[in-house]
Amino acid sequence: MKIMHVDASAKRERSNSRALARYFLERLHEQRVEFEVDYLDVTVDTPPHVTEAFAIATYTAAHERTAAMQATLALSDALCARLLAADALVFAMPMYNWSMPSAFKAFIDSVTRTGVTYLNAEDGSIVGQLGRHKVLFITSRGADLRAGSPYESMDALTPALKAAFGFLGVAAPTFVDAQPLQFANPEARAAALERARGELAAVAARWAEGAPAANHEAEALCPADAE
Repeated sequence: MKIMHVDASAKRERSNSRALARYFLERLHEQRVEFEVDYLDVTVDTPPHVTEAFAIATYTAAHERTAAMQATLALSDALCARLLAADALVFAMPMYNWSMPSAFKAFIDSVTRTGVTYLNAEDGSIVGQLGRHKVLFITSRGADLRAGSPYESMDALTPALKAAFGFLGVAAPTFVDAQPLQFANPEARAAALERARGELAAVAARWAEGAPAANHEAEALCPADAE
């Protein structure tokens, strides 16, 4: 299994979402699943924000693109290739002001490409190309936005991620949300993290079902993510 793991927290050693993503990969390793990780930290390698040149190039037929257009799309092409080459996607991020970090939005804009990650069918429908992928979103939230919470209606992150990746063919992503954290007391924070770790262990067990088993001890799971 090839996993594309994307971190989007501005924090480093203090990041809960980064720590939870590592925890998930460790649990998957314990399940003796054979996998490799393609790691991307979008806070370090942030895709360029959409420009007029990008918009024009991406909607120009591939055979009509100039050399300048091809250069404009080169980084996006590479990211799309990495996304499509993966079997599973692990996206870890905090909630910033009710939605996703801007660096991850730039990633979404870069990989949402007509004729690449989604196709236009003859009947006018959109055919996303990520339908075969396992997808896990790991989010950390300062407040409690679970059902019944006073802030429940302010969760713009979950529907935005479902919409963006649903368009690309992801019908049933898994969400593990650690909440409340920053704006909670120590006991509530500890309980939220323990709850998230329990959910991640269960997801790892599900992903292990039917996956090829590792026949040797793996080296470091994700050297670029070591903290």
